[in-house]
Amino acid sequence: MVTIAHKVIQREASSHPIAKLVLRRLTGGVLTLLAVSLIVFFATSVLPGNAAYAILGRNATPAALRTLEQALHIDRGFFANYWSWLHSLVLGHFGHSLVNRQAVGALVGQRIVNSVALLVVAGVVSTLVAGVLGVVAALRRDGIFDHASSVLALVVTALPEFVVAVLLVFVFATNVFHLLPGLSDLAPGTHPWDQPKALVLPALTLTLVTVPYLFRMIRGSMIEALESDYVQWAKLKGLSVWRVTVVHALPNALAPSIQVMGLNLLYMAGGIVIVENVFGYPGVGQGLVDAVTARDVPVVQFMVLVLAAFYILVNITTDVLVLLVTPRRRLPR
Repeated sequence: MVTIAHKVIQREASSHPIAKLVLRRLTGGVLTLLAVSLIVFFATSVLPGNAAYAILGRNATPAALRTLEQALHIDRGFFANYWSWLHSLVLGHFGHSLVNRQAVGALVGQRIVNSVALLVVAGVVSTLVAGVLGVVAALRRDGIFDHASSVLALVVTALPEFVVAVLLVFVFATNVFHLLPGLSDLAPGTHPWDQPKALVLPALTLTLVTVPYLFRMIRGSMIEALESDYVQWAKLKGLSVWRVTVVHALPNALAPSIQVMGLNLLYMAGGIVIVENVFGYPGVGQGLVDAVTARDVPVVQFMVLVLAAFYILVNITTDVLVLLVTPRRRLPR
């Protein structure tokens, strides 16, 4: 009986939409990460020179290069080297930087914390701002606020990240006001929350370039929800406008908006490469640019895998949240 009950529970869990989705997405995510690791390792392997040449420099003798290649085990074939590197990653050994010989995990760990702090601040602020503006624009459809906010959103959408960053520095750090630092470099051993002013301009840049997309989606979803039969019925029952909006319309407009929130986070993860480089913010984006410039192959490989893992995690989380806010899809059938 216990065995039969256990099998029934397993079958019910496996048939649940959320459990099936997470299992399917995790399996696909692992396979995607393996494919990315293979592509990254191949791309960095075909670059001119190798790790031994990068360490010893241009004046190294052929004998010294061969000796160091044997010591680093890079004189073997491509797949042997890839398997050795992948095995080390699984065991938590990420290698050492070719520039300063520090462990890659320790070198990149603080940068990951800095970038996560930047993404969290920008993501929360952009979601709140876009949510409020989208709901108000939907409630005042075809009004002055609706038209003005839509036009402004289109204008901001056309501006690249580096243009927005330069404009913010011009206004708030140099020529107009001197309220914020133009460079967001953090002192060694400190965290972003120890110097909140360093986060303002980078986070504001990412917020401004991502708010328009979420604003337009929330506005469109809210307009569709406000025109539905159940909202009209709630209005006929005499409920207040804000109760109808918050309790009845907004929950049903969340599913497509959550998908855009996830896309915004992914867009920010790509945008930090530009934004962090402009402001000198010590995150993954600036670290990746520095590592590519210095041909620090182990650091480049690890950072690209971190970004790929972030993309996969955000996609899985977004899909699960969409199921959770859609009752007819989250219940097993």
